[in-house]
Amino acid sequence: MDFTFLKKIFGSQNERSLKKVYPFLDQINALEAQIQALSDDALKAKTVEFRERLQKGETLNDILPEAFAVVRETSKRTIGLRHFDVQMIGGIILHQGKIAEMKTGEGKTLVGTLPIYLNALSGLGVHVVTVNDYLAKRDREWMGPIFEFLGLTVGHVQHDMPPANHRAAYACDITYVTNNEIGFDYLRDNMVIRKEDRVMRYLPQPIERDGIYRRLPFAIVDEVDSILIDEARTPLIISGPAEESTEKYVIVNRLVPHLNGRTITDKEEIEAKYKNEDLSKGFDFTVDEKAHNVTLTDDGIAKCEKLLQIPSLYDDISGEWVHHITQALRAHNLYQRDVDYVVKDGEVIIVDEFTGRLMPGRRWSEGLHQAVEAKENIRIAEENQTLATITFQNFFRLYNKLAGMTGTAMTEASEFWEIYRLDVVEVPTNRTNIRKDSADIIYRTEREKYNAIVEEIARLWKTGRPVLVGTRSIEKSEKLNKMLLAKGVPHKVLNAKFHEQEAQIIAQAGKKSAITIATNMAGRGTDILLGGNPQDKTEAEEVRALGGLHILGTERHESRRVDNQLRGRTGRQGDPGSSAFFLALDDELMRLFGTDRLSNLMGRLGMKEGEDIQHPMLSRSIENAQRKVEAMNFDIRKQLLEYDSVMNKQREMVYSLRNQVLDGKDVSKTLDSMLEETIEEKMEQWIPPKAIPETWETPKLHEWLMHTFESDGGLGADGWAKLSRPEIQEKATAVAQDALKRRETELTTETFHQLQRMILLQMMDVAWKEHLYDLDQLKKGITLRAYAQKDPLIEFQKEAFNLFSAMMSRIREQTVEYFFKVQIAPAYPPPAPDGEAAGDTPPPSTPSPLMPRSVFSHARAEKPEFEGQIGGGATQDDTPPTLRNTAPMPTPEIFGSARRPAPGVGMANNPVAPPSPSMPAKIGRNDPCFCGSGKKYKKCHGQ
Repeated sequence: MDFTFLKKIFGSQNERSLKKVYPFLDQINALEAQIQALSDDALKAKTVEFRERLQKGETLNDILPEAFAVVRETSKRTIGLRHFDVQMIGGIILHQGKIAEMKTGEGKTLVGTLPIYLNALSGLGVHVVTVNDYLAKRDREWMGPIFEFLGLTVGHVQHDMPPANHRAAYACDITYVTNNEIGFDYLRDNMVIRKEDRVMRYLPQPIERDGIYRRLPFAIVDEVDSILIDEARTPLIISGPAEESTEKYVIVNRLVPHLNGRTITDKEEIEAKYKNEDLSKGFDFTVDEKAHNVTLTDDGIAKCEKLLQIPSLYDDISGEWVHHITQALRAHNLYQRDVDYVVKDGEVIIVDEFTGRLMPGRRWSEGLHQAVEAKENIRIAEENQTLATITFQNFFRLYNKLAGMTGTAMTEASEFWEIYRLDVVEVPTNRTNIRKDSADIIYRTEREKYNAIVEEIARLWKTGRPVLVGTRSIEKSEKLNKMLLAKGVPHKVLNAKFHEQEAQIIAQAGKKSAITIATNMAGRGTDILLGGNPQDKTEAEEVRALGGLHILGTERHESRRVDNQLRGRTGRQGDPGSSAFFLALDDELMRLFGTDRLSNLMGRLGMKEGEDIQHPMLSRSIENAQRKVEAMNFDIRKQLLEYDSVMNKQREMVYSLRNQVLDGKDVSKTLDSMLEETIEEKMEQWIPPKAIPETWETPKLHEWLMHTFESDGGLGADGWAKLSRPEIQEKATAVAQDALKRRETELTTETFHQLQRMILLQMMDVAWKEHLYDLDQLKKGITLRAYAQKDPLIEFQKEAFNLFSAMMSRIREQTVEYFFKVQIAPAYPPPAPDGEAAGDTPPPSTPSPLMPRSVFSHARAEKPEFEGQIGGGATQDDTPPTLRNTAPMPTPEIFGSARRPAPGVGMANNPVAPPSPSMPAKIGRNDPCFCGSGKKYKKCHGQ
């Protein structure tokens, strides 16, 4: 049924949302004259007044009109900009925790100052999240004077800042930071070994809502569609090096040229199914560009086995050979140089597929980056292992209040609500948009299309009209660059190779006769003013008379939002402008997702070389192709969230317990319950309640008590066999409690509690790291269970729960064992200064405070490649500080069996000499080695 008539009566949802805002706007405007009359000192005093009113019980909504009026006046006095009414509307929408869609050039950066100031008055902090370091620094310097005039502190976080600077920035009332950096800071905060090493501020008490414990206050996300939609396909990961040889990458890279592959299209696949043909016959592998995947055929497997001289690729249970070969084939067939990555200074640097920017330090995961390095014949870095991970979806849901602003959000409004519970409100423009958007111009081939583009650019250049040309990759930018040079058209090229100057280059794209070629959304967030920036008034009028800035798109992006962003670069604030997209049937989007109707139609029309066609049906077909890709990408994001949500509860539980330990809370009760649960578990294992006494394994229980607590309660092995089950449990509990009391007497109460926290923290970190590795391995093969008619997600949930239960059990057992086994060496003072006798100061009688070495040493941050999509992350050395002059705590082998690739990650690079070991009278093969190396006895001195 058509409900259009209801909209005419009640208005659209967007109109209803705006109606609720207008009363606030009227109050703000009514206060403008009163606020204008205030002196600078009186204006500054308003911040103290607002905070006092909040303390007396008023809400932020109560003081909103006056606070917004104060920010408007302060902006006029400090940076010379006055907020328009539509900007005030945008500010109110942001304060309400919604997304404000405001067209390019409407001044979103200035809009943000309104809710930022209002919410910063609470004293909990406000995070302004941007897409890159340049914008974070620029916006802080540009808008900072407003907040500083009003007595608030402002900081910004940059990728290359030391932790102390991060901490200082987050301690400010307002912090400008990139999405990647704040996500990594959150993960790093949950890896530190001292609470003083945290850098972020959190709510005093987490707020539970929708089943999520929200620990962060308020964030405004700039370019919210880019961060919460585009970049949400890849999780954030802190990784550490895995001790695996890189030799296999070199071997497999030499093998790839001997393999013969075939790229299969959708059309060929459908036809083959009808004809019952095997498209892989006679080929060693097949390439599916659409799914971004490569599959070895039976012939390919046989050839690889012959070339590698091994009986079977699958003899290795972990499937390393198959994994390496598949990644090498993907590197050679799906990842192109100067499109997906560039090689610079001997390194493979990923190119962001959305912005065209270089992402130095970020690496693809799963060995893909190493495969690309082998392909380019440069040094191959070691593989990585996950130490901590979170998706953007689950990270931003940690905020108690979240808002965002962008120029294009309405097309993804349903996803914003479904994932983040964020409403999208379209804010009207300050001046009417008069930009002219032409229909798509379509050619048969890419060659014809580029010839037409060059002719169009040359024609516009001769008239003096500025043109901004949008391309999808560096390769296409370089191609257009060469064609324009040959044509003699002066121009500037802005792509990932020159991202340092992108803001300066893009800012001048509105000058007369300026021709600028830019990859995708490079320079996003930078204003393009007609006549240049700063603006030349005379030249601006000349450009307006010529029709303003012309946007020329060389290819449709897979997302309509990105195309709309490109169009939005012109026609800002009522300026004239125009846009047009030049397409070809062999463009990537059209080739992979278009329909055959397009090529059939153009064939029937009998088009000649160089002819173009414009038709509404073609435009609809292109939009349908884009919708297909958008739907596919949404499924990827949704799948990522579903799998990450499985471990999100586990992560919350581990991080919550970890924070309790770091905050110095007494964990004695936790240790007592661990002892009790461990004894119950051993009783279930060796003294089952339903078994007859003759089958009880009391000698094993006795051996365990002696090994763990060095006491058997004076009964001896035979004495335990004479007790009833309740007596055995009671006596075992008494032995454990006595050992606990002896331990406290030995160490003193302060050191006793500190040791409890230290060991529990270390055991949790080791076990969590192993758990993440296990989940990574589980995720790789869980989809195969679909062949057994089982839902992979449900199976993943079951297996992840079992793994988590096993991890918690492992933490309990290892904590109990190490607490009673660890030996603490006394810390001696440093050598006496010259002139003093070395023996004047006796060694202390009590141990010094302890600090464990972090299992996360040499961790680094990254965003991995996920489901065939490009991601990345920032590589950093995040080694936490350790205290010297302390004895090392015996640490269990990081990975308990040979199947795990990285024993002792982060340990070997920071050795601390242990005291001279002495061989105990009895030690089990799986017990920690007496030397304090952290390895099992059988892997160390027991070999």
